[in-house]
Amino acid sequence: MKKLAVAIYGAPGSGKGTQANLLEYKYGFIHFDTGKYIEQLVHDPASQKKAIIKRERELFDTGRLCTPSWVLKVVKDKAKKFAKAGVSVVFSGSPRTLYEAKGLVPELAKLYGKKNMIFFHLEVPREVSVKRNMVRERCSLCGTIIIDLGYRLHRCPICKGKLVRRTLDNEVTIAERFIEYHKRTEPVFDFVKKLGYKIIGIDGTPLPEDVFKKISKNL
Repeated sequence: MKKLAVAIYGAPGSGKGTQANLLEYKYGFIHFDTGKYIEQLVHDPASQKKAIIKRERELFDTGRLCTPSWVLKVVKDKAKKFAKAGVSVVFSGSPRTLYEAKGLVPELAKLYGKKNMIFFHLEVPREVSVKRNMVRERCSLCGTIIIDLGYRLHRCPICKGKLVRRTLDNEVTIAERFIEYHKRTEPVFDFVKKLGYKIIGIDGTPLPEDVFKKISKNL
């Protein structure tokens, strides 16, 4: 497969990370989970005395989007490294704001070529997204997402790592994240379309394997 830059969009809990992981597992993409990467940066114990990290952590932990200029810088730096290594990359939910999109999309076009960029939008009803957020846990070791199985697991079934709840997965923060998504991320769609890209809508409510089949057909 030719080297691609893929962006998967969707509301919180729509399955962006799961589908990006599947692209990584099956086709060798690098899944750059912007949210996870930022979470690691703002919660890094060694950086807590830095003013910029304190500022960004407060935004992140309350469900608001981090400062676009700061996010754009760290994401562009990573994107350049992926392109230099000659690997395909998939972003889950990024770029998240119009400011970031104006800086990152043209950069990706230079690095990968406009014809090698694909945008997906996972379409999931809000009530489904909220439920997924409220019942999911993540492996602290390998990052695998575990959705409610009807009983509580304490260890990851893949690597036996400890399962943890994200700081973002509570009712108040989830509500704020939806506001941020509609207000600041959805405008990115119109910008991308004006640049000549098509955003491929995918029904995100079926089982992940069925959603992935539809995504694969469009690569």
